[in-house]
Amino acid sequence: MKTLFLRILLLSVIAITFQSCGGDDPDPTPPKTAEEIAIEALTGNGTQAWGIDGGGSVERDGSTVTNLYTGFELVMKSGSAKTYTSKNNNDLFDNSGTWSFSGSNFDKFMLSGTKPGAGREISFTQTGNNLRLTFTIPAPGARINGVLAVAGNYTFNLLKK
Repeated sequence: MKTLFLRILLLSVIAITFQSCGGDDPDPTPPKTAEEIAIEALTGNGTQAWGIDGGGSVERDGSTVTNLYTGFELVMKSGSAKTYTSKNNNDLFDNSGTWSFSGSNFDKFMLSGTKPGAGREISFTQTGNNLRLTFTIPAPGARINGVLAVAGNYTFNLLKK
């Protein structure tokens, strides 16, 4: 009986030893930085298109102006050079350029270019398939062909394409 007990005990010790000698777990993935999370919110896995078709909207000073931006699309790309393209932008944004974060909270970005929306801090909130952009274009410098038509507080409610 003692030998049976010793054999079972010995087999148990050997089994536990082999089980604990398994391969090492891979290094855990480090948590994403605030900047990485923000880039992913804007660009997905590298390139993300956002638009108003299918339920998005545009407001200026609280009034709906979506009809002025029918087919609006903003494509954000990440990588070593963060770039964007826009179409049907009603001359509010340039058709293409670069973008960068404004500040260290990574909740605002700026677009390059010469159009009224360029060089403005654009606050963004991404929730699921929705991206909300808010920014202000003050009256000085907001002229298109000598008209102050684009000055105001804008909210773009965009949908993931």
